[in-house]
Amino acid sequence: MSDLTQTASPLPLKMIAGIGNPGAEYANTRHNAGVWFVERLAEKFGASFKPERKFFGRTTLINVNGIEVRLLVPNTYMNESGKSVGALASFFKIAPPEMLIAHDEIDFPSGKIRFKQEGGLAGHNGLRDISSRLAGAKDFNRLRIGVGHPGDRSGVTGHVLGKVSRDDRELIDNCIEDAIATMTGAVTGNWQLAMQQLHNV
Repeated sequence: MSDLTQTASPLPLKMIAGIGNPGAEYANTRHNAGVWFVERLAEKFGASFKPERKFFGRTTLINVNGIEVRLLVPNTYMNESGKSVGALASFFKIAPPEMLIAHDEIDFPSGKIRFKQEGGLAGHNGLRDISSRLAGAKDFNRLRIGVGHPGDRSGVTGHVLGKVSRDDRELIDNCIEDAIATMTGAVTGNWQLAMQQLHNV
């Protein structure tokens, strides 16, 4: 499915989750690009995370154009991301189209970032676990943050679990800022606007 669909839901977002791996040893690895996005988004809105055991992660609340959005950083490992996302979604009755999941994307070079709605999971373990915890749903929104590809399939695990270089981190941080600038459109459900803004930077 293409990144932009005419049938995409116009529902406002109620949750934005950034998935990765917990602990200091993983903090600067490519697999945590989604976490970097959500942490930077919280910082931009002056929000502070607090641990929530029942959600298996850290949460906070931001207000975007009058809409309250819960931010979530799971404390689970990437391949169990759905445990945290599913718990928060169930508690607050958040439907998949009302979620945005930020994650690393090896099919994009560092510095490229795109929204996607619905479609396949591209073998991403975190997305697959989220889908399985949402009764197989795939109609949640994604923010795909490019981290580059190692060039060979056998090197993917080492690549995403490897520490990012200073230059690549700067590229990723810059594209995260670009995505944050589109949040009003995304949160209000105006995906045409949000995607157009992000694709034009």
